[in-house]
Amino acid sequence: MLLPGIFTGYYPYTIDEVIKRIKASDFSCVQLDVSFKDCDAAKEHLSKNKAREIRDKFREANLPITAVSAYTNLVHPDPEKRKANIAYFKMMAERALDLGCPYVASETGTNNRDSDWVWDDHNATEAAYQEACEIIYDVTKFARENGAVYIVENYVNNVIGSIEQVLRLFKDINLPNIKLLCDPTNYFDESNIDNVDVQLRRIFDALSDKMVLAHAKDCKRTGDTGEKHADIDADESHTFRGSGAVELPAAGLGVLNYDLYVKLLAKDHPNMPIIIEHLDENDIGRAQSFLKDTLKRQGV
Repeated sequence: MLLPGIFTGYYPYTIDEVIKRIKASDFSCVQLDVSFKDCDAAKEHLSKNKAREIRDKFREANLPITAVSAYTNLVHPDPEKRKANIAYFKMMAERALDLGCPYVASETGTNNRDSDWVWDDHNATEAAYQEACEIIYDVTKFARENGAVYIVENYVNNVIGSIEQVLRLFKDINLPNIKLLCDPTNYFDESNIDNVDVQLRRIFDALSDKMVLAHAKDCKRTGDTGEKHADIDADESHTFRGSGAVELPAAGLGVLNYDLYVKLLAKDHPNMPIIIEHLDENDIGRAQSFLKDTLKRQGV
């Protein structure tokens, strides 16, 4: 059976309170954001002892950590900001085993100076790809030396966004500890949002063997082509709701064919965690029920 989980970052509380609320919501697992009110790895160094303390709290609560979040713009055009972003990812990779899971997730990034999710024309150049590839090789190699695995979360507005770009990246990196985070909504823009089922099948036909974790959000066409964010108390990566002609709301609020999605996912990955995202705390129950109903309907 596919295992419904949630990002810890949608609960804006201390570590103990987050665990209490997730347990009350009856989730099977979590993706760990170390962005608690009493410990935020994006603002302070995460020590080995603190990481182990967090791991043990989730273990005692019987809430398996399926991946560690290290979302950052690895190719930021400002050299100092890029250096800091890469250092943050490496810190999380260094602490991954102490946090209880080797998987460390991040998007690859965009060359846009003002946003980590807005398209920049330089992203489409060969120079941008080669630069991104060099950085990704470096962080993946570092992760391997520390027993961690880099899970790439591609996004259509990043340097690595399309099916073809993901395939090329995996061929060029050629290290055993680079894997893919399955989020089909990240492949949609104005060119394919009206052909959801076709794109879903293309994603799984090409990339299923590289997937180790799945996300559950939605997508739909929108007239607001700007960058969209929700007004919630969370990291920017969790307030983000899309950029361009496609909005990215919570599961069940868009046009993604969830019955087909979970059916394709379960075919090759029958016990994979599927992590709910892009919502506020008040919508967690609805999204969870929607996902569980879909899983039951498909028998996965």
